[in-house]
Amino acid sequence: MSQTKENSVLAKFATPLIILATIIWGSSFVVMKSSVDVLPTFWLLAIRFSFAALVLAVVFIRRWKVMDRHYLIGGTVMGFCLFVAYAFQTYGLERTTPGKNAFLTAVYCVIVPFLYWIVAKRRPDKFNVIAALLCIVGIGLVSATGKNASAFNLGDVLTLIGGFFFACHIVAVAKFAEGRDIFILTTLQFASFAVFSWIGVLVTQSTVSPEVFTGDLLFGLAYLVIFASCGALLFQNIGQKYTAPATAAVLLSLEAPFGVFFSMLFASEQPTPLMMVGFALIFVAVVCSETKFSFLRKK
Repeated sequence: MSQTKENSVLAKFATPLIILATIIWGSSFVVMKSSVDVLPTFWLLAIRFSFAALVLAVVFIRRWKVMDRHYLIGGTVMGFCLFVAYAFQTYGLERTTPGKNAFLTAVYCVIVPFLYWIVAKRRPDKFNVIAALLCIVGIGLVSATGKNASAFNLGDVLTLIGGFFFACHIVAVAKFAEGRDIFILTTLQFASFAVFSWIGVLVTQSTVSPEVFTGDLLFGLAYLVIFASCGALLFQNIGQKYTAPATAAVLLSLEAPFGVFFSMLFASEQPTPLMMVGFALIFVAVVCSETKFSFLRKK
C-alpha cells in the first residue's frame, strides 16, 4: 500500500479508532486496579510497556528504515509525558475507586485546547470550549456513584496531576506525529516509557516476589500489554494524527464513562439517576466537537 493511500485509509478511520481505544481503556481500569494491588506501580508499568515495545518493534520491523533523531526525540518526549501521566494515575488508583480515577483523569479534555493554544499558537474556537465544559460536567455526573462521590482524597489529587500530563501527551502527539510514521513513533514511545519505568523501579528499590505472578496476574498483564497498550495506545496515536487535538481530547474522554460502566459491571460500583444526564451531556459534547452543530445552521 502506498503512503498516500495508507494515510487516506487511516484518516477515514481516525474517529472510530479513538473511540475503540476508549472502550478498551474503560475496561482496563478494573484490570489495572486488580494488578496494582499485587504489583508495585513501577514494576507494573515497566513490565507492561517493555513487552508492548517489543511486540510493536517486531510487528513493524520493516518500517524502521525511516528512523532518525527526530523520531527518537519525538518518541522520547511522548513516552515521558505518558510515563508521568500513567505513574500519577496508577498511584492515584491505589487510593481511589476505578470510577473516580476514570473521571478525574478526564480533566485533560478541558486542558488540551488551551495547552495546544500555548504550544502551537492555534486558538480554540467556541465549540472546542463548549464541548470541553459539557464533557467534564457530564463525566462528573456519570462518576457520581454512591458514597464515593463526595470523598476527595490524596488518590484524587494524584489522578488530577496525571490528567494534566495526559493533556501534555495529546499535545506532544499532535506536534511530533505530523509527517512521520506513527507506528514507529508509538514503538519508540513505548520503549522510552519502559526505560523511565525501570529507572523508577531502581529509584524506589521496590522488589517483587516470583510468587505474585499467578495465573490471574499474568492474564491481566497480557490484557494490558496486547489490548490496552499495543492496541488502544496505537489506535489513539493513529486517530490523533488525523484529528484536531481539541476534538481528540473530547473523544478520548469517553474513556471515563466506559470506565464507570465496566466498574459497575465488574467492580460493583452502583449507578445513579444522574448518570443518564451525564451520558447525555457527554454525547452532546462529542456531537458539538465533531460537527460544531453545523446540521442546525441554515446552509
